[in-house]
Amino acid sequence: MPTRTYAIAQHTGTDPGQCDTTAVRTINGTRAYVLLDGIGRRETTHRWALSAARQIAGAAARRGDAEAGLRHVYNLCRDDAIHYGPSDKAAAVVAVKAPGKPLTVAWCGDSRAYLMERGIAVRLTEDHNKRRVYPPTATSPYGGNRNHITSCLGSDRADEAVRRLYGHPAIETVTRKITGPCRLLLASDGAYEPHEDARHDLYAECDGDDLLSTVRDLVNLAVDTAVKTSRALDPNQVYADNASALLADLTP
Repeated sequence: MPTRTYAIAQHTGTDPGQCDTTAVRTINGTRAYVLLDGIGRRETTHRWALSAARQIAGAAARRGDAEAGLRHVYNLCRDDAIHYGPSDKAAAVVAVKAPGKPLTVAWCGDSRAYLMERGIAVRLTEDHNKRRVYPPTATSPYGGNRNHITSCLGSDRADEAVRRLYGHPAIETVTRKITGPCRLLLASDGAYEPHEDARHDLYAECDGDDLLSTVRDLVNLAVDTAVKTSRALDPNQVYADNASALLADLTP
């Protein structure tokens, strides 16, 4: 049996439901990885996000390109909102790798992609949120609200409209050449923010031998850290967001 080259872990945190979802699809050797962070806690949002993630993964794998796959479903949601969830939205990140070709990554919202190589966690995405629009300054050390996202799957705004409002398009993309074995991490904000805030070494957290146990530990530690941090601030307001992560081994 071939070795599994990716693993997924999810934790509801302190929320009663889970609206994050993932999907992986391989077509003719091209593999697409998708992570969606559904906005809200309704079961209908979770079902919509699950369907959307599967559609994105299929479209991205068939087209061999992350942006093409994400944009295809983004446009479906815009053009036919009645059938694609008129009130459902999600932050989305997509990565596509074909043998011998560069990695392509596309996103809308604040879910992230990282590449783990040469002992460093390299962040490939730039958040679509108010903190990007209003970065920290001397008089406003925290900047804009990082939880207020400025683009998402399910939005009715085209690239031009989002750019006028926030200075970035609805969907952004990056291409990265893979020169040797490395690891890809896709993560929702509930999975990466606690690690970032606590200044954990993300590369070290993702460097375990077994993918499944490693990604489970990553997500569980994120939730535990969020709980401890919030409890220290206010014992009556303990909170940890849904946390989801996908970890994959990549080769050129």
